Amino acid sequence: MALYYRDDAVQVTAEAVHAGGHVVRLADITYVWHTRGATTLAVRGRVLGRGVLVLLLSLPPLVALVCVLSLAWAAQDRGNWKLALTILAAFVVAGLAVTPFLELPLGWLDRSYERGNRVHELWVQHHGREVMLLRTPDALRFGQIYRAVQRAVEQQSEHR
Repeated sequence: MALYYRDDAVQVTAEAVHAGGHVVRLADITYVWHTRGATTLAVRGRVLGRGVLVLLLSLPPLVALVCVLSLAWAAQDRGNWKLALTILAAFVVAGLAVTPFLELPLGWLDRSYERGNRVHELWVQHHGREVMLLRTPDALRFGQIYRAVQRAVEQQSEHR
């Protein structure tokens, strides 16, 4: 028996789909589709968190740019370029020292985009009824499950 997908809550085999408390035999499925469900509080929180993270990652470089420009403007008026270049070098060294620590927040940002920004629902037509098998805000997981169900149904229809 071929296994197309399995995790803690969903299993797609060559015989059936086990998801959301339903066990649906592939032979009884006539149509598979997906829709966007209503947005949940968790998804809204993820999108808001992503925006805050982008803001926090964007502000320090913008503040540094404003500081460098004002420093250059002040140095031009006073003719004190040596102090300005020393401060600019300190900014560059501090920026390079902080760069490795950006791995963690950038990883969070990457994972938030992988998980998506909406709720996905997987539906099948089973014995003439429409049955929702899965509802998840995790876009990556949903895509894997949806494609597994499609492959399983395609294989089932080829063997009929």
